[in-house]
Amino acid sequence: MKNSSKLTRGQFVQRAIVLPALAGLLYSVEAAPARAAKGSQAQYKYQSKPNGIKKCSNCTFYIAGKTPTANGSCKIVDGTISPNGYCIAYSPKSS
Repeated sequence: MKNSSKLTRGQFVQRAIVLPALAGLLYSVEAAPARAAKGSQAQYKYQSKPNGIKKCSNCTFYIAGKTPTANGSCKIVDGTISPNGYCIAYSPKSS
C-alpha cells in the first residue's frame, strides 16, 4: 500500500503560494472595519467652535492640517475638522 501522507513537490509549491495569499486576504478583511470605523460629525455632535478650553487642536484624535489654522481631520470623526472645533469624543493630548 502506498503512503499517501507524503507531500509532493507540486503540492508543496501550491501550498506555499496559496497559504500566504489567504493570510493576506484574511488580514485585509479584518483590517477593513478599522478603516471604516469613523463616525459622522452628527453622531459625535461636532461643532466648529470650541467648548471652553476643549478644542480639536488639543485632542488626541485630531490630525493637523498643513498650517496651525488650516482645517485637518480626525482619527474617529469623518470629514473636515476645524482646529477650533469640538465634539463629545474630545480627549486631551497627554503631555
